This record gives sequence, structure tokens and C-alpha cells, in this order.
Amino acid sequence: MDVSPFAALFFVALLSLLLLFFRKGGSPSSGDGRRLPPSPPGLPLLGHLPLLIGSLPHRKLQAMAAKHGPVMLLRLGRVPTVVASSAAAAQEVMKTHDLAFASRPRVRMAERLLSDYDMAFAPYGEHWRQSRRVSVIHLLSQHRVRSFRHIRQQEAAAMAGCVRRAGAAVNLNAVLISYTNGVISRAVFGDDGSYELDGGEKLAKLFGDFEELLGKATMGEFVPWLAWVDTLMGLEAKATRTSEEMGALLERIIADHRQRRRGSRREGDNHRDFVDVLLDVNEAEEHAGAGGGVPFDNEAIKAMILVMFAAATDTTYTTMVWAMAELINHPHEMRRVQHEIRAAVGVGGDRVTEEHLEKLRYLKLVIKETLRLHAPLPLLLPHETTEDTQLLGYRVPARTRVIVNAWAIARDPATWERADEFVPERFAGDDLTTDYMSAQDFRFVPFGGGRRGCPGVAFAVPSMELALATMLYHFDWELPAGGASKLEMDEMNGLSVRLKATLHLVAKPWSP
Repeated sequence: MDVSPFAALFFVALLSLLLLFFRKGGSPSSGDGRRLPPSPPGLPLLGHLPLLIGSLPHRKLQAMAAKHGPVMLLRLGRVPTVVASSAAAAQEVMKTHDLAFASRPRVRMAERLLSDYDMAFAPYGEHWRQSRRVSVIHLLSQHRVRSFRHIRQQEAAAMAGCVRRAGAAVNLNAVLISYTNGVISRAVFGDDGSYELDGGEKLAKLFGDFEELLGKATMGEFVPWLAWVDTLMGLEAKATRTSEEMGALLERIIADHRQRRRGSRREGDNHRDFVDVLLDVNEAEEHAGAGGGVPFDNEAIKAMILVMFAAATDTTYTTMVWAMAELINHPHEMRRVQHEIRAAVGVGGDRVTEEHLEKLRYLKLVIKETLRLHAPLPLLLPHETTEDTQLLGYRVPARTRVIVNAWAIARDPATWERADEFVPERFAGDDLTTDYMSAQDFRFVPFGGGRRGCPGVAFAVPSMELALATMLYHFDWELPAGGASKLEMDEMNGLSVRLKATLHLVAKPWSP
């Protein structure tokens, strides 16, 4: 998450505290004789928040873990937070003691924008179970994902056409985000493009504001007496405005779908978007009666739409940009994956289709290695313990926030050879080559795991594979002449961690 607001915290702390002193480090007692995880020195009131000032906390936490161990305790203001930085620790969080770690902490911006109805941020309970069930069974089943195949293929063809028309220099960031938004908006709202809204600009602006806010950590969550900083920075006002505008827009879309369904219901899965599917669930529940359970109403539908948009667009787009950047810096791997794709399409073919994807084994290795090096959410989403439990022998009290540093785990030299290098072949001997969320290998957890693992990977993967295969089939890519010989791979934080540089590349059309 974006912790840039904490930059102000340092200056507030200097003015607010007359004396800053360090506590002793070590492993404090939990009060019953059992040890809590080791903890670095911190400040009174603020704890370890000043140590995380900056935009890339996953790197700072990796450096701290190298000194204090794979499980450490931080005090983020008033919030006790355990950081897990090894595969063994991740396995205990996501598998061994999965139920104890299955909840989410209250996140201010998620509460403001989603009201606990979503699957991603909701605490463990009936709301979460309901949204998870609807997502897995109705939205993200293999059958449902396949029903959107024509959308992905049409958007991929349009993307290739856009690159051809652009000439030599292409802003690949803009091309890939347009493809991603096209796929998800048609899948969610409908195949007819009726919700483009001012050429798509209003919709894009609203979802852009939503994603930006969702990636913000607020001061008041951690240090209540600094909550005024959130107001001063305009976060609360922007959250109110975005929530109201987004709510009104989605209410209109849902009402339009209800009206259309009363008129002439479109038959067949290939013509039913996510809103239709969610309304099917809503109407089935109303017909059967809620039975005292949690109602699946418009608020639940809106929250699920928002999370689908945020997760699908940000994760898919970010990963594709990182993959192309890595391939530009590794021309041998670029040529190898292009040869594989072009051979799979074969003589007489003129485009990549989803039927070709199962043959593209090396492309899958490239994507998997990209996710290892550049997990879209390096710290995943935070967990919260529902009961007293343990982690690698340390006691973790109930209501403790738990962060899994997936980025540090994926670059751990103790478990990976050449851990910081782009080596797709490292996964070649893996029996689960295409498994991007293994239930067994906790060295690689870009989408989390266990009860809180991300089921959206089923929707994201074919979108990524088809887009990358299309770009690599139709074009040869290189950096503009006269510029740097390699791309700088610096990171930039947001809802996900993105490539800081804009990906301006030269696209040379290829024909068989």
C-alpha cells in the first residue's frame, strides 16, 4: 500500500514529541512467559512508523528482517503488527494456522469505499463467506471465465491494431491499460459498450480515484491523535466524494440492468456480464428468502464490482508492463518466447487465439518469473489474527495485524538461486508450471494463499497470457535509438507496485 502520507508523520513527530528515545530491542515477553517475536527499537507513541517512511516499505521490511529474523513484531502507532518474511512463516499463516490468521484488520479507506461487503478486505465472517462463495461459484468458475473468451480475443486484436497505427514509438503503458480496462469493463458491465460514459473518461477517472484511495494508508488508523492529518491532506473529503459518485454510477448501472432484464432477458452465458450474474444471485435469494442470513443486496453487488475492477485492472496491467520490461532487458529470453509463440500459431495463422495458450509453456514461465520478481502487491493484503496463535514458535496474540512480505520471500537467497535475476527457466522442472497460486510452494505467493488467497487469478491469467502473446507474436520490440541501452527497473508505489518508467518502445511489425 502507498505509505507516502507517512512522510508528513516525521515532521509531525518532531513537533509533537519533546523527547524521542529508543526502547530496547529483543524479544519482549507476552505476559505469560512465552516470547513474542523480536522487535527493533521504536519510538514512544509512534512505534516503528518512522522506520517505514518512504514509498517502498517491502524493501525496508526485507532489510529489517535480515537483521531481526523472518518473524518480527512492529508497533505501527497503536497497531501491533507481525511481519512474516520467509516461506516457512508464510506456510504457517496461509496453511498450518490458516483459520487463526484468516481475518482482515479494519482499513479506513476500504471501510469508506466498500463497507465490509467485499471479498478482499472484509473481516472473516458471514459477509466474507458470502462474497467468496458468489465469486468462486458464480463469477470466477472456469466455465464463466471461458464465456468471456471472445471479449479477450477482440480486445487483443484491437490492441494489436492500435500498436500498428501508432507508428514506430509506442507508449505500451497506455496500450496495455486500455486493453485491460476494455476486457474488464465489457465483462462486468456488458458486451455492448453502453457504459463508456463520456468516451470512458468519467468511468476511468472514478475508478482511478477509487484505486488511488484504496492504496492509501491513513494516519488515524495507526495514531488516532494524528487523524486530523488525513483531513488536512484531503483524504477524507476525496473518499466521501468518490464513494458518493461511484455509488450513484453503479446504482444507475444496476437499475439499467434490472430494467433490461424485465424487458427482454438475454439468454446464454456468452451474453451475461458480471452484473447479470450478480443479479441472478440476488433474485434467487429474494425468491428463496434470506432465511436470516446476510442479504445479498445492491451494496454487496456494488462492492463486488469495485473489487473486481480494482484487482483485475491493476494486477493484470502491472504484471504485463513488468513482463515486457524484463524481456526488453533480456533479449535472449525475448527471442525464445517469440519463437515459441510464432511456432505455435504456425503457417497460415494470422493471430494468437486462446486455443494456442496451452502450448505456450515458456510464456507461462516468463509470467511466473515476472510475478516472482515483481509481485503486484509485495506485502499482499494484511491479515489479522482471530485468536491467540503462534508463528514459528513465537506467540501472536489475537487482534494482531500480520503482513506477509511476499516480495522478500520470492527473493530470499536461502531458497532461490540467483534470487534477484530474471531466470524463467528456474520453473521449467516444476510439475505445477501453470499454477500461479500453489497450495504447496510457499516460496512463491504473489496472490497469497489459503482462505484469503485471491480467486481472481483465474480471470487475470488468460487476459495476461493472451495480451502478451499477441504483442510478442505481431511485433519485434526494442528501445528507441539514441536512448539508454537498458530499462531502469525502479519501482513506484500505488495500489500495486509498478514500473516507475513509462514503457516507450519501438514496435516493428512481424509477418510470417
